[in-house]
Amino acid sequence: MLKALPAAAVLMAASDGILARPAFAAAAPFPQPVVRSPRRGPGAGRAVLDQTLDVRFTETSVPGYGTVTTRTYNGTIPGPTLRVRGGDTLRLTQVNGLPPNPPYSGSHNRPHRANSFNLHTHGMHVSPSGRADNVLREFAPRTAEEVEAGADEPEYLTVIEIPADHPAGTYWYHPHAHGATAEQIGGGMAGVIVVEGDVDEVPEIAAAADLVVCVNELRLRDGAVPEFTADNSLTGAPSTFTVNGEVNPGLVLRPGEVQRWRLVAATGFTTLELRLVDEDVEMTMHQIARDGVTFAVPVAAGTVQLAPGSRADVLVRGGEAGTYELRAQGVFDPLMTVEVAGEAVDPPMELPTALPQGKPFLDEDDIVNPDGDRTVVFHVDPGVFDRPYPNAYRILGSHPTPAAGTTDGGTTDDGDGGGVDLTRDPAYGMFDPEYVNHTLELGAVERWTLRTDDTQPVFHHPFHLHTNHVLVTHRNGERLDPPVWQDTVDLAGGRPGDTVTFLVRYEDFTGRTVLHCHQLQHEDLGMMQLVEYVEPRRPGRRAAPGRTGGTAPGGG
Repeated sequence: MLKALPAAAVLMAASDGILARPAFAAAAPFPQPVVRSPRRGPGAGRAVLDQTLDVRFTETSVPGYGTVTTRTYNGTIPGPTLRVRGGDTLRLTQVNGLPPNPPYSGSHNRPHRANSFNLHTHGMHVSPSGRADNVLREFAPRTAEEVEAGADEPEYLTVIEIPADHPAGTYWYHPHAHGATAEQIGGGMAGVIVVEGDVDEVPEIAAAADLVVCVNELRLRDGAVPEFTADNSLTGAPSTFTVNGEVNPGLVLRPGEVQRWRLVAATGFTTLELRLVDEDVEMTMHQIARDGVTFAVPVAAGTVQLAPGSRADVLVRGGEAGTYELRAQGVFDPLMTVEVAGEAVDPPMELPTALPQGKPFLDEDDIVNPDGDRTVVFHVDPGVFDRPYPNAYRILGSHPTPAAGTTDGGTTDDGDGGGVDLTRDPAYGMFDPEYVNHTLELGAVERWTLRTDDTQPVFHHPFHLHTNHVLVTHRNGERLDPPVWQDTVDLAGGRPGDTVTFLVRYEDFTGRTVLHCHQLQHEDLGMMQLVEYVEPRRPGRRAAPGRTGGTAPGGG
């Protein structure tokens, strides 16, 4: 079996099987994932990062927890960090060494084919079509007959051409096969992508140690990920949070030293509200980027909130000597422990005062339909279906998927003069791979409004649109100054639940992809919509949502 690389603190289980609090080992090096970069020759054209991602069940050592049997990339949690630059090519060969999928003939909005996967480069502005960032492909394992016949394990190729002007920043990759995503990411299938560029050349940033801090949320029971056989199979299992594959690893920061932390919420369930504290003192984090896009200036913050899938780049400067913990609200144990110790850096390292802004802001005057915002409403109808999946996870708003038996999304008549009970409808507002909910024309700037009608603040529905970042301008009616580029936007429930407004321009790439809730068990159970980026049509024409006439194209 492939093994994870050994690293710092190791925790032994108590005799009653309950894990004690992870110990801090300041003397051990802070763990970092293996890094892969393309070879660059003088005068060469586009550099290519050629990497194999081998996916199979492995017994992986998780220091601070023990041994975990789970699906991994190359036997580690997380997988290798891929470092590239704008203009490079990612060429990823993925080996599916998982067991055959059992036969399945049920709804596509139920967990299924847990040993199939594909690849999503979360947050990157790249093509969603063909063999690129195409989440409508399926990388299936061998069938039982192929295993018996001794057939080779299948390999699938992903080729992503990164635009030369791609924003420099922190992104991540993970599987995205509908029906299997939550179980796979709950087992640690994820890795970080770093796009290098202008922000890395800012002198104060170039002088700082550049550290990946990848937070995985493992849903484990008895050292394995439960199969997603009921609505609460994964959410009912305890969360084990790891940073770069360890539970509560230790990091040393000298007084006056500045480090750059690339915080990655490679999670599918829990929103992380992060603080760096000891008993009496809160250490300031100077945020320089959100979801891969650099700010114009650093923003000093005591709290950094990351929805599942989000990232934040922060600069942290060591202050008073002491032991600090990176904590997330509602999570019992620290994510990692920071020891400010050692010989002070004198004079202290500087923080930048200005940054090369990663993307220019959009202008509201450019909105193509100022009187017709697109709306997305995350809505749950509890207890309306038979067990084991009783809840209906829907996306409503301006372009919901039609109810069963209808074609226009507005008909609720059952044909006998009676109304359809939409709360019990198995299709209304739920993902349909043959129905395009949003047709989006390249070059257009549009305004969207998001909200959740969940009434309890603990319920979060993070919105994620593939391919294009969105510029968040308002939250709960309050204008943000400045607005913030994001690719994953968190919505918490309440009375009322959160409301967010953003602007978005659809740029560069055509093809079909998705938007969805990044609470991934919600996505697997139907809280997703199909979008299609298209070339501009004639002035005055606007495409309506509708059926595609067939399944979305994929490719092997």
